[in-house]
Amino acid sequence: MFSWYRQVTAKERKTFWACFSGWALDALDVQMFSLAIPALIAAFSLSKADAGFISGATLVASAIGGWFAGALSDRYGRVKTLQVTILWFSLFTFLSAFAQNYPQLLVLKALQGFGFGGEWAAGAVLMAETIRAEHRGRAMGTVQSAWAVGWGGAVLLFSVLFSFLPQETAWRAMFVIGLLPALLVVYVRRSVPETDAFLAGRKAAAGKPASNPLVGIFRPDVLRLTVIGSLLGVGAHGGYYALMTWLPTYLKTEKHLSVLGTGGYLAVIIVAFWCGCIASAQLLDRIGRRRTVASFAVCCVVTVLCYIFLPLTDTQMLVCGFPLGFFAAGIPASLGALFNELYPSGIRGTGVGFCYNFGRVASAGFPVLVGHMSDSMPLGQAIGIDAAIAYSLVVVAVLMLPETRGRQMETAA
Repeated sequence: MFSWYRQVTAKERKTFWACFSGWALDALDVQMFSLAIPALIAAFSLSKADAGFISGATLVASAIGGWFAGALSDRYGRVKTLQVTILWFSLFTFLSAFAQNYPQLLVLKALQGFGFGGEWAAGAVLMAETIRAEHRGRAMGTVQSAWAVGWGGAVLLFSVLFSFLPQETAWRAMFVIGLLPALLVVYVRRSVPETDAFLAGRKAAAGKPASNPLVGIFRPDVLRLTVIGSLLGVGAHGGYYALMTWLPTYLKTEKHLSVLGTGGYLAVIIVAFWCGCIASAQLLDRIGRRRTVASFAVCCVVTVLCYIFLPLTDTQMLVCGFPLGFFAAGIPASLGALFNELYPSGIRGTGVGFCYNFGRVASAGFPVLVGHMSDSMPLGQAIGIDAAIAYSLVVVAVLMLPETRGRQMETAA
């Protein structure tokens, strides 16, 4: 399963671990909020819609950050942009611990999201341009599995802090620890070189009028790819965030699970998410990008509906949690390789950042919509309806894109 790792160079391995660590720490910071929602509702007297709006604002900001960071990576380099975005999201996660009211928390979380979206865009392009084509799907899918590692770390941190500290103190302590990812910048600065594709593209563009990468992805020759890729991002993120933003609250308020019980249920889904990323990584280089994404999306629709709507016992929910996390992982694990292979070097960062993160703009409405729908129907039903619609959109969009398995990274703008 990991034989590809023994075949890559030292440079590829260093880049792999830098991106893997960055994504894991990114997940740690982001998932803290989902777990802390019940405590934040109590601390600031929020409604579910208010909490959903914070999540939505964070996603919108992350989309803008991903677009701009992608453009900056095309202009100034993948590695420099990665360093800046890691520092950015770490700082604002830390500052969120000191919020005194709802407006302050809203602004700080939105600023955190700006760096979060930018980190993925810069890291995904850096990884795609460093790893050779025959291993790209496996490597990038494995990097995506780092999300499960960070998510698991957030659940463990949540379980420990909320078991030993008062609720009003525990959530602040969680956000303070969110400063730790900033230490990763030291490793990136010392060990990770700029990609050959970026350096070659910059050399080829020397002496030519500077183009604006922010608008380059809307050129006639790539516009169709950008539009369809953006719709794919909407479905992938909409389903994920509708489900994962509200799942801890659903388990606690409607299934009446204790903190440790919630952690146990989430542990099953997180392990399954990691397994799903690894499975997707293998399939990407075996059956191609389109078939992998479509297969996981169809399975997501089925498992979400079963998990939410069937009258399951606690044991049955625990068992069904595994396929829920497994299939939810396959889609985001595939997007990095697919989106990078759609664009040439001069606009690759911008294209990847826009397609992946545009989905966050539109998908920001899904957690908000779940919050509003839960005022007139059970929370579980609202989650199931929204997630099923989003994953259905994934199937339609990915079948309209070309297969890119084995495609070499073009350096021309």
